[in-house]
Amino acid sequence: MEFDAKTTAAVFVVLLVVLVGGTVTSPMPTTLSLGISAGLVVFGLLALFVGVKHGEYRASG
Repeated sequence: MEFDAKTTAAVFVVLLVVLVGGTVTSPMPTTLSLGISAGLVVFGLLALFVGVKHGEYRASG
C-alpha cells in the first residue's frame, strides 16, 4: 500500500480525533483528560516520525 503525505496526514488526524474524543468524553476530570490527550498527540507525532524514517530507511536499502 502506498502512502503519500496527504493520505498519511488524513489517517493520522482521524486516528487522533478518535483517541482524543474518547479521552475527552470519558468520565475523568478535565485537567487529567487534557493531559492525557496532550500525551497522546505527542506520542502519535513521535511514532509517526519514527515510522516515516524507518520506511525511508527500508526503501533506500
